[in-house]
Order: sequence, then C-alpha cells, then structure tokens
Amino acid sequence: MRFNLERPDLRKALAGTQQDIERAVTSGMRDAADGLKQDLRDEVVASGLGERLSRTWRGKVFPEVGESVEAAAFVWSKAPKLIDAFDRGVTIRSARGFWLAIPTLAAGARGRGPNGRASRITPGGWERRTGMRLRFVYRKHGPSLLVADTARLNSRGLAAANRRKSGHSTVILFLLVPRVMLRKRLNIDAIAKRQAARVPALIARHWPR
Repeated sequence: MRFNLERPDLRKALAGTQQDIERAVTSGMRDAADGLKQDLRDEVVASGLGERLSRTWRGKVFPEVGESVEAAAFVWSKAPKLIDAFDRGVTIRSARGFWLAIPTLAAGARGRGPNGRASRITPGGWERRTGMRLRFVYRKHGPSLLVADTARLNSRGLAAANRRKSGHSTVILFLLVPRVMLRKRLNIDAIAKRQAARVPALIARHWPR
C-alpha cells in the first residue's frame, strides 16, 4: 500500500481557522449583547419600574459590519440618569429651589419651555401651556400643593379652564416636597458580571464542529 503525502496549503488552512475564530467571536459577542440587554430589561420590569423604562436598554456589537477576533459588545440605556438613580439609590433635591414639584395626572405629561418647545412638565411650563395661574397651598403635614382655581377636569382627566359661571372647582396639579428618596431597586453590576462569565461558552457555541 502506498501513501502519497502532500504538504497542505498552510496559508489557506490558517486563513480558514482565522475566519472561524472571527465568526465565533463576533457571533458570541452578539449573543452576549442580546442576552445582557434582555437581562437588564427583565430586571427593570421585575423591579416594578415598567416596560417603558426597560425598553431604553440598547445593544450594539463592533464591528457593525463584518467579523473580527476583537469584536466587542456595548450595552447602554437611553435613560442613564434614571437607571443610575435606581441602581445606586439616591436622594433627589431641587437644583433651583426648596421644593421638588411632582405633577399629578391632571397636570399631563408635557409642558412648554421658555423657548416655546414641548418639554417635561413643570409648574412654569404648565402655566404657559394653559394660560392659567397656579396657587401655592402650604400644608404642615404632608406635601404642599400647587393648585389651579376655577378649573375643571376634561374628558381626558386633565385640568382645563372652566368658563362656566357655576360649578368652579380647585384642581391639584403639583405636589411639593423638599426631597425624594429613591431606594436601590436595580443591580446592574451583578447582571453584567453574570453575562460576562457566559462569554467563553457563547463563543464556543459558534465554533464549527
């Protein structure tokens, strides 16, 4: 029996191995990014912070096009300050005055800034949007209030000017408190470390058999 031994094309063989490595690493990092993003979204929902905040988590893998042995995953939130506050547990105080103004449902979700653009609802923005004035009501026990007199609730549950001659009422628009304490409700670091420990297995899963 005769065997003919031929030297393989080493460059071609190594090139194939390099491609396998790049493909496995990139695919594994893509799985890691997707897994971490989903774990963080689940954590936000489980903590009672809602689906809307959970959807602020985003993930991306670099390079965005092609494959690389140095592929990296990046996961971030589009609401970093809010996520950080619930991750650390913080005390929030007003940056401009003594009170923090917490809007009620009657105030709505959006206000109008000094430049006329829609913005997060504030007492000043609410007054600009509605043309109505707010009145301060001090309470020794419990939060103080900002209210609108001669107002009514419309069909959407929002405060509006009451132009009727009778049936006027006072609507509470903002609760005023000196501070808000947010307890720690997330553990981002533990989730990230747990997902990082899975990376070798995720890469190995994409290695050609």
